[in-house]
Amino acid sequence: MTVTYQVGGGGHLDIDFWLSDPMNMALAKHYKQSTGTASITAKKDGRYEYCFSNVMSTIADKVVSFNVHGVMYVSEDEHMAPVEREIRALAQGLQAVQDEQEYIVVREKVHRNTAESTNERIMWWSVFQTLLLIVVCAWQVYYLKSFFEVKRVI
Repeated sequence: MTVTYQVGGGGHLDIDFWLSDPMNMALAKHYKQSTGTASITAKKDGRYEYCFSNVMSTIADKVVSFNVHGVMYVSEDEHMAPVEREIRALAQGLQAVQDEQEYIVVREKVHRNTAESTNERIMWWSVFQTLLLIVVCAWQVYYLKSFFEVKRVI
């Protein structure tokens, strides 16, 4: 079994992950990771559990994309047709392409969110600079006007 995951949004883009066997023994643990893969070979029958935890950052919600793949190994004997071997190889290749495509979609979301955030900060910085420029211009006009005023001492 293989579990792949990626945090697509929220907080510092990190999450805790663990995978345990039917006896509740931890087979894989990842702490504060943004992406990860855990592969195991099942030695026992029963329910294997995987869990994502956001305990270290309970304030920020997280968006997690994950895939779980199970492969049943069937021994390839000499009686297997070459077409069947090719079909299995193509199915594995197709699954790899699908996993990569899902990974790319999540990365695109992260990059789009970063670009939108940067664009918003640039807009507000430009507004601030424009207002500051107007205030400085008004102050300079007022200050220069005071030079040309006639001051009489009585």
